[in-house]
Amino acid sequence: MCIRDRPTILHFADAHIDIANYGRHDPQSGLPKRVMDYLKSLDEIIDTAIAEKVDLVLFAGDTYKDRNPAPTFQREWGRRIMRLSHAGIPTLLLVGNHDLSPALRRAHALESFDTLEVPHVRVLDKPTFLGPAKLGDLPLQVIALPWIARSGLLAHLGISASEPSKVFAQIEERLAELVSGWLGNADPTLPIILTAHASVQGAQYGNERTVMLGGDLVLSGALVRDPRLDYVALGHIHKPQDLNPEAQPPVIYPGSIERVDFGEARDDKFFVVAEVNKGDTLVEWRQLQHIRPFIDLTYRLESSDEVTEQLRDVFPPPEELSGAIVRFTLDYPRDWESLIDEAALH
Repeated sequence: MCIRDRPTILHFADAHIDIANYGRHDPQSGLPKRVMDYLKSLDEIIDTAIAEKVDLVLFAGDTYKDRNPAPTFQREWGRRIMRLSHAGIPTLLLVGNHDLSPALRRAHALESFDTLEVPHVRVLDKPTFLGPAKLGDLPLQVIALPWIARSGLLAHLGISASEPSKVFAQIEERLAELVSGWLGNADPTLPIILTAHASVQGAQYGNERTVMLGGDLVLSGALVRDPRLDYVALGHIHKPQDLNPEAQPPVIYPGSIERVDFGEARDDKFFVVAEVNKGDTLVEWRQLQHIRPFIDLTYRLESSDEVTEQLRDVFPPPEELSGAIVRFTLDYPRDWESLIDEAALH
């Protein structure tokens, strides 16, 4: 691997590869077709990292839909991360809220990579500062803030839970102190990346709250826009956005790698390739090319004449429907029920 003067990172997040809502199973692979959609996007990301010989891959959390993935889905994720390992690309896997058990000392969904000491792959499951020596001698520094269950955060930061209403405020204050301390001790000549799986003040949510678990830790905008930082790699919010547009550092949620549900029906999906430099990071949004279309239709039936023909006219041309996930919401009087030919619509 060639390390450039400006290290290049690939940043993606919120893979959720085992969300299998909608669709059937593929008879050849045995996998749900929707899972194959997520894996297709993941393959596009991994292929890019290897083909372009990026210096670092940074995954900002949420591998699965929950913390108990089936072995089949663990296998499919593992196969793709092992490709990065075999290519010698340093890879950081941040633990997200969907990867983590709320119970202390329970293994999280990514723990096997650390247990097996997979070369070039590091799992970040607690607040951590990484210098060049822990990044394959890359001229970079990384501050990592994974999602930690509230009980884990209290234990790690030594915070009392005697006043539950103030717990998150205390946690945010302590994390800010922790980050500030690391920034103060960092090498000022090398770029610094902050990666976090969390909400940030001012971020725009999509519809992903339907798949979130538990309360949110909210980081302040001032923390992530600290001028000592050179790139902020976020995960947790599915809507792609830069919270510091046309300014440094870029503060980026790349978004999820597939449309999770109809709340994301109109969202394009991305990952990010960034050349990181002190005070001058260049960001390139890469749109994922094989995202399955979602079509959301609504119609109010006003006449009982030729009902099936009316409804057929609501649908787009067959070529647009091909391969799409379609939701059709129909409003009609109850006594017209027998006039609707569902088989013809299907």
